Amino acid sequence: MLSRLTRPRAVAVCALPVVALLATAAFAPLPFSLTQPGLTADVLGENKGDPVITISGAPTRDTSGELRMTTIEATSPDTDVTLGDVIDAWFRTDKAVMPRDSVYPSGKSSREIEQYNTEQMKESQDAATEAALNHLDLTDKNIKVTLKLADVGGPSAGLLFSLGIIDKLDGNGAGGDLTGGRTIAGTGTIDPAGKVGAVGGVSLKTQAAKRDGATVFLVPKEECSDAEAELPKGLRLIPVTTLTGAVSALEALESGKGSVPSC
Repeated sequence: MLSRLTRPRAVAVCALPVVALLATAAFAPLPFSLTQPGLTADVLGENKGDPVITISGAPTRDTSGELRMTTIEATSPDTDVTLGDVIDAWFRTDKAVMPRDSVYPSGKSSREIEQYNTEQMKESQDAATEAALNHLDLTDKNIKVTLKLADVGGPSAGLLFSLGIIDKLDGNGAGGDLTGGRTIAGTGTIDPAGKVGAVGGVSLKTQAAKRDGATVFLVPKEECSDAEAELPKGLRLIPVTTLTGAVSALEALESGKGSVPSC
């Protein structure tokens, strides 16, 4: 025999599965990582007591100004990210939600990911050195470049490494600094031919750059819109596609002659 439910009771009974589902969703881990502005490091200076760039086999010059590579910090691949975390980050400008697979290689352990990022950094450093020496027509010289940056992995510092090598060896080519004495930050991968590639997370990296005193930010051209989305006030974007283009833009910025690209 069936009894008839009153309307309020029926609504309550039907709502129970929905409430249970929402509660489960709120606490269930999701395939995302939370990211925020990370550290920056001046590639022309020192990091943890060691020079970031060491060059032998060629005379180097003293530099002024800074070239700051930028990073983002992400929750570890083992961290559970819930719906509540995602909603909280969604409404903040200093955090972002990214698919975990876009931050970490899928199917790998934390140790494997760390090793992967270290390998990516080493490949990026080799490419950055080759690109810089190619730009200066010094590939046939017996020049050794050592790049050392603790606690940072991945390929996104490539462009800044190349610019740092160029500044230490040649400056702006006319006796001055490539930076013009400014604090310049940026991001971008680089290949041996000097092509600059996209990296992701640029809206967070611009915040890190501004926080650490930068007034200019070099961004891969294809990521201009992302960089403009949360651009801090007083930070000038310069889009780049090649190492040569980045050098030319900085030289024009310093001298006040020629055009400086903008997003």
